[in-house]
Amino acid sequence: MGEQHKAYYTSEIGMIEVVGRSDGIMSVDFVEDAEADNISVHDCLKPCMTQLDEYFCGKRKTFLVSFQIQGTEFNKKVWRALMEIPYGTTQSYSDIAKAIGHKNAYRAVGNANRNNKIAIIIPCHRVIGSDGSLTGYACGIWRKEWLLAHERKYLDSP
Repeated sequence: MGEQHKAYYTSEIGMIEVVGRSDGIMSVDFVEDAEADNISVHDCLKPCMTQLDEYFCGKRKTFLVSFQIQGTEFNKKVWRALMEIPYGTTQSYSDIAKAIGHKNAYRAVGNANRNNKIAIIIPCHRVIGSDGSLTGYACGIWRKEWLLAHERKYLDSP
């Protein structure tokens, strides 16, 4: 398993804390209070930090980092489905429920989104209400709106 390491990425929409071990990233989360003065980033976090930077610069559309997710089998099914949502697009909670074979479990899909500890990389920000509304984002609706606009802006770039 190994020792946990932390690093902080300063994005346009707030400080992001990345926690991981040598076997993968455990969380990527927006934090309000963080010590961003850590000069050295542990080797196990460097690929994630680089890829977050590329994402925020509009150069990365998919992430290629190992991660360790903790959750129920249902949650893991939802999170895998979220990773299938193409960059710059959205799907509804109902769409995800159908995709995982539980067509009436849209509320449970919302709960799984809320329990996602790996923001941006597991793109729960791409899930919206069936009426197109930006509902429920643990990191703040304004961040969800920003992330979706950011992705649309770079959708057609290579």
